[in-house]
Amino acid sequence: MHQALQLASRFAAEQHVSWFEEPVSSDDLAGLARLRERAPEGMEIAAGEYGYHAQYFQRMLAAGAVDVQQADATRCGGVTGFMQAAALCEAHQVDLSAHCAPSLHCTLGCAAPRFRHIEWFHDHVRIEQQLFEGAPRPREGQLTPDRARPGLGLTLRSAEAARYAVKAAA
Repeated sequence: MHQALQLASRFAAEQHVSWFEEPVSSDDLAGLARLRERAPEGMEIAAGEYGYHAQYFQRMLAAGAVDVQQADATRCGGVTGFMQAAALCEAHQVDLSAHCAPSLHCTLGCAAPRFRHIEWFHDHVRIEQQLFEGAPRPREGQLTPDRARPGLGLTLRSAEAARYAVKAAA
């Protein structure tokens, strides 16, 4: 915790860092809360992308451990789990950030009242564009779901996906 606080001060002073993600283990709620209290002005503490159920998010939020709660629908129970995390964020007045998978989280974020943004990894986006028709593309830094497409707006590119199928051993 001491090292994370020193780094937070250094990062803020030298690089104007305003987002410090998982500065200590996300299981160290007391450490996250202390960092949040002592972090430089304007630096937000974010954690939670590895959470896998609503109780995890509830504990983190109740402890005052984060300025921004992270969640990932691919880990926390799909759409239902992500929306449970969103409801908890609303109840605790804490913003929500989605971990990767922009094609999945773009639509879900529209239904989350305190949704802030989606973590963007080029590798994930490249794979989504390759495997799904309808994967959203940013325009002027924003993602917008295609309202003309049902559900998440995605259609699997079956022929492309088939190239990666694993054949069962005989």
